[in-house]
Amino acid sequence: MKLLLKYFPNLTEDQIEKFTLLESLYQDWNLKINVVSRKDIDELYLRHVLHSLGIAKVIEFKDGSHILDVGTGGGFPGIPLAIMFPECSFHLVDSIAKKLKVVNEVVEGLGLTNVKTTHSRVEEIKENYDFIVSRAVAAMPTFVHWVKGKIAKEQNHELKNGIIYLKGGDLEEELKDYKTTTIYNLSDYFEEDFYETKKVVHLPLKYRG
Repeated sequence: MKLLLKYFPNLTEDQIEKFTLLESLYQDWNLKINVVSRKDIDELYLRHVLHSLGIAKVIEFKDGSHILDVGTGGGFPGIPLAIMFPECSFHLVDSIAKKLKVVNEVVEGLGLTNVKTTHSRVEEIKENYDFIVSRAVAAMPTFVHWVKGKIAKEQNHELKNGIIYLKGGDLEEELKDYKTTTIYNLSDYFEEDFYETKKVVHLPLKYRG
């Protein structure tokens, strides 16, 4: 928790309470349904929570925004972002039911009212969103194909509507066909070694009516 306050010193009491509760909820549920590796559970704030909040260093979602988290797994980045932006709506989607069971239990345990979950492949989701977030579930060309036609028309942010993707390593080859991407190095925001090669990639996508 100290780690979060180091980089986000203005958290409200309610946010601090929820972020603190995250650890015990994940430890408890992870014993029943393994969604996070043992090592990662011990470093939950460094490897998952703060990593998810790397997106919050790049953009401050405006109240009323709708965000889709594709392949949410154990609830990252969706759950930390939902705590950070309580006036935004988050839709967490995963094709693996047991992972969503943990997500649902954590959401309930935290009392989050701005999160809904769907057990589905993302291609089957029919709604539109301001932004689509994810943590390296597929190479960008595949991901773009999955989420085509799911971007809202109205622009409310300085960053154009589209994909905000947490990725690591050398992205040159993967992104060579996407000239409009902006890459943010998380090492510019977080000083821990874990973030040395971690990035946030923003790719604007056009609305397709």
